[in-house]
Amino acid sequence: MTTAPSAPAPTLPARMDLTGAWRLSLITPASDAPAEVTSWGDIAATVPGTVHTDLMAAGLLEDPEIGTRENDQHWIGRSEWSYHRTFTVVPGEHEHTELVMAGLDTLAVVRVNGEVVAETKNQHRTYRVDVTELLHEGENTLEVRFRPIFEEIDRVEGEVGLLPATEAIHYPYVRKMACNFGWDWGPRFITAGIWREIHLESWSSARLGTVIPLATWDQDSGDGVLDVAATVIGSPATARLRVTASRDGSSATTEESVGTDGASVQLRVPQAAPWWPSGYGDQPLYDVVIELLDADGAVLDRVTRRTGFRTVTTVEQPDGRGSTWETSINGQRVPVRGYDWIPDTCFPATITEERYQRRIDQAVAGGANMLRVWGGGIYESAAFYEYCDARGVLVWQDFLFACAAYPETEDYAAEVEGEARDAIQERAHHPSLVLWNGNNECTWGYHDWTWWHDILQGKAWGARYYGELLPALIAELDPSRPYIPGSPSSGDLEQAPNDDALGIQHLWEVWNQLDYVHYRDHDSSFVAEFGFCGPPTWATLRQAVPEGELTLQNEEVTHHLRAADGVIKLDRGLAQHFPAPVPDAVGLGWSDEDWHYLAQVNQARALTLGVDHLRALQRNSGVVVWQLNDCWPVISWAAVDSEERLKPLWYALRSAFATRRVTVQPTSLGADAATRGEGALQLVAVNDEPGEWEATARVRRVSFTGEVLASAELTLTAPAAGVASVEVPADVATPADPRSELIVVDTDGAGGSPGFPGGGVQRTTWFFERDKDLDYPQAQWEASVTEVPGGLELTVQATTLLRDLAVFPDRLTGPDGTALGPEAAASDLLLTVLPGESVTITLPGTLPEHAELLTSRPVLRAVNDIVHR
Repeated sequence: MTTAPSAPAPTLPARMDLTGAWRLSLITPASDAPAEVTSWGDIAATVPGTVHTDLMAAGLLEDPEIGTRENDQHWIGRSEWSYHRTFTVVPGEHEHTELVMAGLDTLAVVRVNGEVVAETKNQHRTYRVDVTELLHEGENTLEVRFRPIFEEIDRVEGEVGLLPATEAIHYPYVRKMACNFGWDWGPRFITAGIWREIHLESWSSARLGTVIPLATWDQDSGDGVLDVAATVIGSPATARLRVTASRDGSSATTEESVGTDGASVQLRVPQAAPWWPSGYGDQPLYDVVIELLDADGAVLDRVTRRTGFRTVTTVEQPDGRGSTWETSINGQRVPVRGYDWIPDTCFPATITEERYQRRIDQAVAGGANMLRVWGGGIYESAAFYEYCDARGVLVWQDFLFACAAYPETEDYAAEVEGEARDAIQERAHHPSLVLWNGNNECTWGYHDWTWWHDILQGKAWGARYYGELLPALIAELDPSRPYIPGSPSSGDLEQAPNDDALGIQHLWEVWNQLDYVHYRDHDSSFVAEFGFCGPPTWATLRQAVPEGELTLQNEEVTHHLRAADGVIKLDRGLAQHFPAPVPDAVGLGWSDEDWHYLAQVNQARALTLGVDHLRALQRNSGVVVWQLNDCWPVISWAAVDSEERLKPLWYALRSAFATRRVTVQPTSLGADAATRGEGALQLVAVNDEPGEWEATARVRRVSFTGEVLASAELTLTAPAAGVASVEVPADVATPADPRSELIVVDTDGAGGSPGFPGGGVQRTTWFFERDKDLDYPQAQWEASVTEVPGGLELTVQATTLLRDLAVFPDRLTGPDGTALGPEAAASDLLLTVLPGESVTITLPGTLPEHAELLTSRPVLRAVNDIVHR
C-alpha cells in the first residue's frame, strides 16, 4: 500500500531586518555644493537615518544648529543621494517575499539587484512590493536613490500654479514633512533618507493585510467591545480569523470565517477594566492577538496589538454665546490641559523611545493631559502613542496639512488617500488617540487671510480632503473616534473657523499685535493654540551661540529666532510691562543676563494669565498651549527646549495646569476689566477632577513691606469638572496704593508650590499694576545650600518682597566644565515670596565647589533685583 506525502505544515511569515549599516553616496551634487564633495566616495550610513545625520557622523558636515552654519548646508537638499547595501538570502520554505519600506524621505527610486521595484514620493506612507522573482540565493543588492525634492515641487507647481503657504512656499506641493522647509520656530534642513524601518517579509499561502482593532467600552454593560476588521492577501482555503484579548491572566477569544473581502470580528470582553485619561482613573491595557488560521486550525499569520477599552465623544452644545465644544471619555466630561507637539528633533529618525518617554513625562509632570500632534510635522512613531497609552495622555492627531492651500489633482489626492489610510490603520488601536483633525489653519487661511485669495484666484485649496476624503476614510476605517475638518473650527468648512463664540479657536492676535492682557478679551469654549515667545535656557542658547552677548543685537542669536518680526514683538512685549532699561556706561540697556531672564518671565506670565483666564470661564473646556517642545535651540513658544531643559514657562504652566486651582480674576471680560471700579475682582476655583471640591482660600491684600492691609477667608464649592466663583470683598479688592500692594491667595490641598513650608499650599497673586508702574523694593535675601539625600536644598529667606524668584542651575558647570544638563532642574521656579517668608528649592546633584554661586546672581534671580524704585 502506498501513502501520499502529507502537505508541509504552514509556517508563519518570516522577517529579515534591513536596518542598521548601509553605505551612502553622493550621486549628483547641487551646483553650489562645496568642491570637496566630489572626493568623498562612499561613507558609512545608518538606517533609520538621514543624509544630514550620516554626513555629521562621518565628520563631513558640522552641526548645522550652531551659529549660522544652517546657511552652509542648503545644497544637500538639492543633490541626489544613494543609500545602498547588500544582504544574503538563504533557501527558505516561503512562497512570497515582499520588501516593506515604512519611511522613505521622499523622492525615491528603489532597486533590487539592479531592477527598479518602486518609485515613491511620499515621506508618510508605507510601501510594500513583491520581490520574490528578483531575489537569489546568496548576496543580493538593494539601493534607494533619492532625487532632489525640488524636481517634484517644480513639476506640481507647474501643473497647479502658485499656492499660498504661511511659511516656506515649497512644502504644499509634496508629501514631505512641512517644517523640513523651515518654520517660525525651526530651521530649513531639507534632507533625504530611509527614516523608518525597512525589511523583507516572506510568507506562504496567505497573510494578513490591513488589520484594524477598534476598542470601545460599553458603559451600560461594563463590557469591552473589540471590533476587528482585517483583509487577507493570498488564497487561503476556508480560512478563519481568531481574535484574543487578554490581561492579568484572563482572556476572551472568538473566531469568524474569512470571506473574499476579509473578515469583521466582534469580541466582547465581559466587565473589562476601562481605560481613563490621567487623573480620572487607571490605564489598563489589553494584549490583542489576531491570527489567520487555515482549515486545520494552523496559524498562517499573526498580528499583535496593545489597546485599552474606552469610548470617546465630542459634545457640541448651544449656549447663550454660540456653542461649546468639549471632550467626553466613557461618558465623563474631561477638561483638557494640553500642549501642541512638533517633531522633537529636526531629524525624527534620531528620536529614541527613551526621548519620547522623557518628553511625555515632562508634559504629564507639568499638568498636561493632552498632546496635539501638529499637522506640519509627522505622524509620530509607535513609541509615542504607546507611551501616551501607558501614561493616560490624550492625543489629538492632525492629518498632515498646515497653513497652506494644497493641490487637488488626482495624483496628489491618491497620495493623500494612501497616506491617510496608513496613518489611520497603524494608529487606530491606541486608546490615547481621541480625535482626528483634518488640517491646521488651512480652513482659517481660506476664510480669513485675504492674501490667500490674491494667490489662489479660484484654484482648489484642499477642501476636498477636509470635507470629503478624510471624513469618508474615518467613517470607513475608524468610526470609533470623532473627526473635525480643521483647527480652528466652528463646526464645518462653510463657517468662519475662528469665531470666539463657536467651537475651537486659535488665539494669535495677542503675540502678533497686543499686550498679553488681551487674552482676557476672549470667552472661548476650547483653545487649541496660543503662545508667547521666550528664549531657551541660558545653557542651550549658549551652546548654539558660543561667542558674543546673548541679546537680540547678536546676529547669531537672531538667527535662532524665526518668528516673523520676532525682535519687534519681544521688545514690545517687554516694554509693555517693564521700564526701559537705564543705559550703562557705553549706552546699552539690559545686560544679556537681565534680558534673558526678563524675556523668560514675560513668556511665563503671558501664558499663565491666558491659561488662568480661559480655565476660569464657565463655558471653557480646554486649553492647548503652543508648544511643548523644540526641535533645535531657538527663541520660541516652547516650554521645554531642544536640549530637554525646562524653561520657566514649564514651571508657570505646571501651576496654571493644576487640576485644582484658585485664582483672582476680573468679574467681566476685557483687558481693562480689572480697572472698572471697586469690587471688580472675583476668586475662581477651577476643578478638573471627577469629584466635587470645596476650596478654602485665605485672601490677603498685602503691602510690599509685608503688612496685611485686609483679609478674608473664602470658601468655594466647585462641581466635578467645573468652576465656581465668589466676589472678592471690596476691602481686599480695592488698594489704597496700587503701586505698592498685591493680593495673595493661599489655598490648601490644591496641589501647589512645593517650595513653600508644608509643600501643599497653592499660592497665586494679583498685582494691581504692571511692573513698570510698581514701587518695588530692591530684592534682598539670605540664602544657604545644604546637602540632603538625593541632592541639594536651597533655602531662601526673603528680606524684602521677592517676585518671580528663580534659580538657574544650568548657569553652573559640571566637573568637565560643560553646562549641567536637563537632569539638573530645580523643583520650583517663579515663586513670589513675602518679606520674612522662606522657601526651599531642591536641586539634584552634589554640592558644587563654589556653592555660593547658587545663592547669588545670575544663578538666583528675582524680577525686583532688576526692576525697582
